[in-house]
Amino acid sequence: MKAFRILTAGLAGLMIAASAHAAGGAAHPHAPEEGWPFEGVTGQFDQASLQRGYQVYQEVCSSCHSMKLLSYRNLGDPGGPFYDAEYPNPNDNPYVKAIAAQNEILSPTPNEAGDYDFRPATPADRFRSPYPNDNAARAANGGAVPPDLSVITKARVGGASYIYSLLAGYPDDAVFSERVVTEESDGGTPDDPSDDTPAEVQTVIDTSKLHIGHGDDHHYEGYLVQNVGQYYNPYMPGDTVPQFDGDPRHAPPGGFLAMPPQLLPGRVEYSDGTEATIEQMAYDVSQFLAWAGEPKQGNRKSLGLAVMVYFGILAILLWFSYKRIWRNVEH
Repeated sequence: MKAFRILTAGLAGLMIAASAHAAGGAAHPHAPEEGWPFEGVTGQFDQASLQRGYQVYQEVCSSCHSMKLLSYRNLGDPGGPFYDAEYPNPNDNPYVKAIAAQNEILSPTPNEAGDYDFRPATPADRFRSPYPNDNAARAANGGAVPPDLSVITKARVGGASYIYSLLAGYPDDAVFSERVVTEESDGGTPDDPSDDTPAEVQTVIDTSKLHIGHGDDHHYEGYLVQNVGQYYNPYMPGDTVPQFDGDPRHAPPGGFLAMPPQLLPGRVEYSDGTEATIEQMAYDVSQFLAWAGEPKQGNRKSLGLAVMVYFGILAILLWFSYKRIWRNVEH
């Protein structure tokens, strides 16, 4: 009887959680339709996509986000965006040298006067940080330090799929509208503008028009208030209930973040002629960040596969040896 009560309570809890799935949750991140080429035992990164992803990072992301764990020479490592077999040592790769030299960093050693000068980076240097320290980053971003992207795909559930979904998941302009909360007032003295009160307007999202997709067939009837400096994204972990004007049981998933949509049509022009749609840019930069989180993934997979083949052959040899040694011995 006790077990039955526990089972009943558990089922009731699951039903309650299912009815209020959106409160404090986020939409499940999804991979692009074609999947990720680097997944699986033999998967490898797409070098052309990595090059485009680096371009997106450099032109869009690097103004706020650092990659402190990555050196410019990593770009020329085997499996990297700009690997060239003619230059097994990435420090000698002229393209990597040119990329590094485009960035100026603070020299770690003082000059003759004891001051620290800026100099062009070399392949051995770490990626240039957009801010000299965390305090400067906070001052430029409303008190928040933008996260370092070196291992962001390792630090977030969903990895590259989460980054892809987040960047491509901002709602379309069609769901936004403005709602007047307080009408404009002249303060009772039309001839005196000093006591005029401007109208208070809110930006709201018509959640009935949201199309989160990829298995989400819920209908969210109501309006979501988006305050100034906040941007709704269904893949951002959070709680939309406090700002949802509707049945809280049917509040949309996701949360709000301080980063507005960054991947806008026309913001990046790919040098290889690929059309820079929002989904394409999100795909490329997500793959680049996945590579940045593990630049040696190709070597790891190659070594792991060789080890598995070795142990497979060893197991077969040991089996036949066992059969030969014990063939005349009764068990």
